Amino acid sequence: MSNLYKEITLNGLWKQNTGVVQLLGLCPTLAVTTTAVNGLSLGIATALVMAASNGSVSPVRKFIPNEIRVPVFILVIAVLVTVIDLSINAFAHPLHKVLGIFIPLIVVNCIVLARVESFAVKNSPAPSILDGFMMGLGLALVLGLLGAMREIIGKGTLFSGIDLAFGPSAKQFVLTIIPDYHGFLLAVLPPGAFLGLGSLIALRNWIEIRKTAKNNTPTPALKPILSH
Repeated sequence: MSNLYKEITLNGLWKQNTGVVQLLGLCPTLAVTTTAVNGLSLGIATALVMAASNGSVSPVRKFIPNEIRVPVFILVIAVLVTVIDLSINAFAHPLHKVLGIFIPLIVVNCIVLARVESFAVKNSPAPSILDGFMMGLGLALVLGLLGAMREIIGKGTLFSGIDLAFGPSAKQFVLTIIPDYHGFLLAVLPPGAFLGLGSLIALRNWIEIRKTAKNNTPTPALKPILSH
């Protein structure tokens, strides 16, 4: 069982990462990642929805007729997204205003329905919840990293807007990476999102290629010891 959980975690964070491998949910990936805080916030919200969706569908999967399973799944996802949306609106209203329509759009995010359809309907609740959360966490890491790249290159700062989530006192945690920086507009515009995501995909593929090449390197043959 521990091997199953380990495989689920590795798949979500690396092997089947939804942001740089499966390339699902590109709309929020490209639109929201102008800062690290925005990217991480939407990513964590998505992870919570995915974990709750998988956990809700898995126990009742045998009682849902096959003909109506997709509408039922979408209805469950919509309810959970509404809960997350209202919660963010209540406890972090400025952040809710920044993320805007992209929180409700989690309902139609193909990542959420894909994991419910491909994993939750075939497995018990505990692995399903972990799968949903890890797939969402893998996306959150990509969103946060992409947002950090665009923010540093575009504005010279990191964690700008953290006060939107944690209040005005959190402004002290904003880091100035490049002092007296006049900004690079391309990084915060849509083309910057494509270039940044492409760089992350290339980096991940390069690491995998290096890893594969290292594993396939033949072991040097030992020379026989000659006795005299």
